[in-house]
Amino acid sequence: MGDTKNSFEAIVIGSGMSGGWAAKEFCEKGLKTLLLERGRQVEHLKDYPTTNMQPWEFKHRGQVPYTISKDNPVISRCYAYKEDAMHFFTKDTEHPYEQEKPFDWIRGYQVGGKSIMWARQTQRWSDFDFEGPARDGFAVDWPIRYKDLAPWYSYVEKFAGISGNKDGLDTLPDGEFLPAWELTCVENHFKDIVSKNYADRHVIYARCAHVTSPEPIHIEQGRGQCQTRNLCQRGCPFGGYFNANSTTIPWAQKTGNLTLRTDAVVHSIIFDDTTQKATGVRIIDAHTKQTTEYFAPVIFVNAGAINTNLILLNSVSKRFPNGLGNDAGILGKYFAFHNYRARITAEYDGMLESTTEGGRPTGAYMPRFRNVHKQETDFLRGYATTFSAGRQTIDPVIDGLAGEELKRSLLNVQKTGRWSVGSQCMGETIPKITNYVSLSESKKDEWGMPLINFSVAYDDNDEKMIKDFFQQYTEMYTKAGFTNIKVSDSKQAPGLDIHEMGGVRMGKDPKTSLLNEWNQLHACKNVFVTDGACMTSTSTQNPSLTYMALTARAANHAVELLKKGEL
Repeated sequence: MGDTKNSFEAIVIGSGMSGGWAAKEFCEKGLKTLLLERGRQVEHLKDYPTTNMQPWEFKHRGQVPYTISKDNPVISRCYAYKEDAMHFFTKDTEHPYEQEKPFDWIRGYQVGGKSIMWARQTQRWSDFDFEGPARDGFAVDWPIRYKDLAPWYSYVEKFAGISGNKDGLDTLPDGEFLPAWELTCVENHFKDIVSKNYADRHVIYARCAHVTSPEPIHIEQGRGQCQTRNLCQRGCPFGGYFNANSTTIPWAQKTGNLTLRTDAVVHSIIFDDTTQKATGVRIIDAHTKQTTEYFAPVIFVNAGAINTNLILLNSVSKRFPNGLGNDAGILGKYFAFHNYRARITAEYDGMLESTTEGGRPTGAYMPRFRNVHKQETDFLRGYATTFSAGRQTIDPVIDGLAGEELKRSLLNVQKTGRWSVGSQCMGETIPKITNYVSLSESKKDEWGMPLINFSVAYDDNDEKMIKDFFQQYTEMYTKAGFTNIKVSDSKQAPGLDIHEMGGVRMGKDPKTSLLNEWNQLHACKNVFVTDGACMTSTSTQNPSLTYMALTARAANHAVELLKKGEL
């Protein structure tokens, strides 16, 4: 087992959205757990340097300086990459990668990972999603169904704190909800129009990971009520939203069973050809470049979908010359994402007697309605959409004014105009063998790790889906009385959705998948993968809640197997 000081009962690679959950579950069950993070330490409250800063306190008034954005074109395209949160994003210049086809890889290398900066949308999957591949004939059949994950959705929702309404939809199962915010009057207007004209379409308030009314479990975590500051990407001093830094990691630490090792770049998983098991993890210190090995009978790989693929591909041995568990030769393949390219905007001249006040962390949401009960379009699967409505602000006239006239005009800054409305498509992409990540054959990073190479692209199914979104929403917007309807296609590269999934997919057959129904590698049962890499298909829902539920389920199963001596 190696040096006893480097031996643990469980090792978790990655301290973000799913890795924090694995650490929490293991530590709560009494396992001495090592949590490995390749980035720096970020402690809740202590390491949120901008969380209470006012706009005028930022040197560049919130904008990223041109020299930095020019050198980092990929992360500069991310919605949250601003002066107040840029320190949580991984610079392109420091961590290069290869792009056989364009891919925008957004990363956050620190304790908590991207759970600090995520958009916090938390929609459950349904059986329409888990049964999709088997029914529609793409990818491979999921080895689980909604009933297998439902209790674990409830388990993580209660701890994380999810706001929402009981909407009673079969396409979007209800969960354990805290009170939701209200829709605006125009959002409710659109909801009514949709309900009257379409039996299968529903506008709801989007469920999100915000504590609107703290339960005892949240108070025990030291978290308070969300203040709707909408500055979440800075890290929240109230703990009002879920991130690993304020919830799962401190919860694991208070058990006394957690060892957190930062600046640990995981090189590979160590496989013993004699026992036919993984025995540990080999890491490289991010600063000294010194190699260290840690050992444990169970290993969870939660490095983020792409880095999880990288680690497994780099974990070669006599038994697995092409990557750990890669007997089928499909590791890194069937990679997928969400199609976020399509948007539609409009204006509304009604309800001018009303306006909005204060903020909310999210808006309205329409679950997928295409190809749900039957195939009805010329493309597979479908899309979910956002919807939001707010009053426009009329800028004051200042040209040519001075003195008292200028002062009076500036006081008009709060004048409001008509309503602006908008929706964005979140389309399900189809996993294909031609969409893959691989290791560079010639280039390595400063830690001696092969660079990851992307060969990921949209296809004809995605283009047809975008066209349908434009048609359907133009029709619905028109019925709602909206005017000046404009559609746009951002043409953004895959990746900017930040919902990368697949490469180490779950399935029933070891010949066509890498993980079983418990997220164990078919060919190496003491290694588990429960982050985005494990996903067989992508659905249309935001995936993080599903990662959390899969992780809690798999970790508890791993503990049971350990107790039985089966790992």
